[in-house]
Amino acid sequence: MAHEPATGPDTQQAAHADELPPAGPRRRVAVSLVAAGWGLLYALYRGYYGLGGTAGMFGSPSSQAQWRAINLAGAAVLLVVALLPVAALPLWRRPRWRRALLALCWVLAVGFVTHALVMDAQRVLSLAGVVHIRYPASLWVTVDTRAADIQDLAFNETWFLAEGLLWGSLALMALGPSRARRWWTGTALAAIAVLTSIGIFSAVGLVGRAVVF
Repeated sequence: MAHEPATGPDTQQAAHADELPPAGPRRRVAVSLVAAGWGLLYALYRGYYGLGGTAGMFGSPSSQAQWRAINLAGAAVLLVVALLPVAALPLWRRPRWRRALLALCWVLAVGFVTHALVMDAQRVLSLAGVVHIRYPASLWVTVDTRAADIQDLAFNETWFLAEGLLWGSLALMALGPSRARRWWTGTALAAIAVLTSIGIFSAVGLVGRAVVF
């Protein structure tokens, strides 16, 4: 006696679920788009000053042309950073490219997060009067140091921290729960701790001058 295949609600729901794409790729696309948008936002910010904008300026540059050139160059670099996560989306499925992308994520996550932590610490210490951040006379005529500290804390370093965490998230999603993921996370955290310590010690004069990301 032939039996009809089950067609109840549970069976139909399971069949529908099989048609859906895996959750991992969907999350990767979402995080990549957020990282791209976040990078574009900062590129527009730098581009605004590169094109002559003055709102929110915390001082008077010694050369407007030089100031615009620096910001336009920064905007160009940030546009590349903004495009990277979207351009990398089709490459995650290729093993050879996947290793390169994991290395790129490591470098960017460590670099951006370290930059944010070091500069946040410097700005807080500057506001407290513990350290004095130097502004080259070749770039600035006058500087409102308090406004510069607050702007950097509120926007610039917030961008670096969030961007670093987004790149780190992309790597962790690609690795999944594995020994490789633990190694990636452990080495990244260790590098951030060491480089942040060096940067802060340099800022307060405990070690020689060091440029950390």
